[in-house]
Amino acid sequence: MQPSSFQIWSVLSPVLVVAGALVLIALERLFPYDRRQKFFRAGFWDDLIGYTFIQSYLLGLLITQVSTWIDGATGLSRLHLVSAWPIWVQVAFFIITHDLYIYTFHRMQHRFAFLWRIHEAHHATVDVDWLSGSRSHALEIMVNQSIEFLPILLLGAAPEVWLIKITIDALWGMYIHCNVDVRSGWLQKIINGPEMHRWHHAIEIRDGVNFATKFAFWDWILGTAYQPAAKPAGYGIVEPFPSGYLAQQIHAFKPRVDASPEVLRAVPPLPEPIPGRLPSPQQAAPPAG
Repeated sequence: MQPSSFQIWSVLSPVLVVAGALVLIALERLFPYDRRQKFFRAGFWDDLIGYTFIQSYLLGLLITQVSTWIDGATGLSRLHLVSAWPIWVQVAFFIITHDLYIYTFHRMQHRFAFLWRIHEAHHATVDVDWLSGSRSHALEIMVNQSIEFLPILLLGAAPEVWLIKITIDALWGMYIHCNVDVRSGWLQKIINGPEMHRWHHAIEIRDGVNFATKFAFWDWILGTAYQPAAKPAGYGIVEPFPSGYLAQQIHAFKPRVDASPEVLRAVPPLPEPIPGRLPSPQQAAPPAG
């Protein structure tokens, strides 16, 4: 008996993710964008063990249970709304629609202080590398991945679709954060890469740019793209942020004077954009509460 597509992807998915990580690690050593960054940088073990392994595993179980319960209560998957579509069409549909959602929600997180609190951990790292993308608050992951994977189940997608999508998510997340001197040229107008995403983490950016995850054209179309010729002055946030996985989770809920991302970052002027690029983004006023 031949293995099913789901069984094949059950094996192929972790193999591709590990292989992708090893390739990016090697490229970071051979062609670093920022030569000062170390492999075992601050927060490495928190990001690898706390976020990548433990949090991902536990939240995966929780999201699966919640999604299964919702499907059982609604019975929507029995309608098989997308089941007849070719697998590649299903995958493309969920990637494109979810990427637009992520762009929108991500932009809101940089505008509203209460949403910034669960996004802050992702920006607190002062080194952006292949592992940095795994650092996201548990509540942020719970919201985003529930919205990502629940429709796949409820619309009756093939069971291997979520495996294919989670593989692409993991590989792309490592890629856009990697410390590799990538120069993708005109492709950066279409697909997102480290050239633009590292500016999203730049400490001198106050009101947010380059919110897209996979498709850079959302930023170019909606006026939030930023790709200057200069290098970022650094990464991270200005507000003190704790080390350690549990402390970082608790930090989001600690009483404090709410501040937007605009006032949590440094305030030197933005570098001039290179000719032909969009102008520097306007500095927005801090949001209320």
